[in-house]
Amino acid sequence: MSIAVVPPWFFRLFGALFGLLWGSFLNVVIHRVPRELSVVKPASHCPACKTPIRPWNNVPLLSYLLMGGKAGCCGVKVSPRYPLVEAIGGGIGLALVETCILQRASEWPLERALAVYGATFAVSLALVAATFIDLDFMYIPDSISIGGAIVGALTATLRGFSLVDSLVSGIGSFVLLAGFDRVYKAIRGRSGLGMGDWKLLMLAGAWFGWRGAFFVLLAGSVQGSVTALGLRLFGVKLALPEGVIEERRELQKMAEEGDEEAKKILEEDLLNDVDEKGEGDVMQSALAFGPFLVLGWFEFLFFGERIVRDYDGWLRLLLG
Repeated sequence: MSIAVVPPWFFRLFGALFGLLWGSFLNVVIHRVPRELSVVKPASHCPACKTPIRPWNNVPLLSYLLMGGKAGCCGVKVSPRYPLVEAIGGGIGLALVETCILQRASEWPLERALAVYGATFAVSLALVAATFIDLDFMYIPDSISIGGAIVGALTATLRGFSLVDSLVSGIGSFVLLAGFDRVYKAIRGRSGLGMGDWKLLMLAGAWFGWRGAFFVLLAGSVQGSVTALGLRLFGVKLALPEGVIEERRELQKMAEEGDEEAKKILEEDLLNDVDEKGEGDVMQSALAFGPFLVLGWFEFLFFGERIVRDYDGWLRLLLG
């Protein structure tokens, strides 16, 4: 079936609404997954008073605006992060309609376009969840990073990539970053990156090949460093997130009680040199690196063809 038989406005409307709906669910994922709670049961409820949220109070964006940013049950203030995540979901759903469906109208049948759209949408929203989880708890769930890499490899041929290239680039990216970290640890006596970051780069390699993985690493490193320096220049302290502080205190208590595994985790913690209040060296800040890798992933997702084209042009210019 041809994409052209469906009017573009229908795809755009579908993409925006589809993204908003899943963006609303994404808030549940972000809240529950790091707390090891089910994302299915119980149904959505107010975190403050535990009252189940009524369907008409759970309409993406509209409910937040109509209720003035407060919960309809107890009136507690709702974090602006909730409508932000919903809006991001809607924006991603709409943007992927353009890149996965409408821009491929002359190349792909509708079935292929929808399959690529579904897979890319799922991984994109999972990476948005990983971003907010990393900001709050400074870790990235394996179900997102490894799961996203598997989806990238399984859909490689659908997206116009070689399966071999996807696998080699994904595994190679992981090994390369792991090797770099081992060298860094040998020199500095501690790791420079968490394993979750290695796995995110593996996901990038599985989706975009080695060029995409290289761009994601480079873009993430540059944007992360500039952001950390900019925040410090403006006097913004990068304190440890509350979720991380609570977890470390629990581990310290367990270690004091003789738990050897807790002691080992604390000894290998990348954040040992980071002050809880954000004092100290800018290069030892509590700024998570994962969100910047995710930002690089989205940049390559939407602008990758132009990036590769420009890269090839610069390479030919350098080599004559």
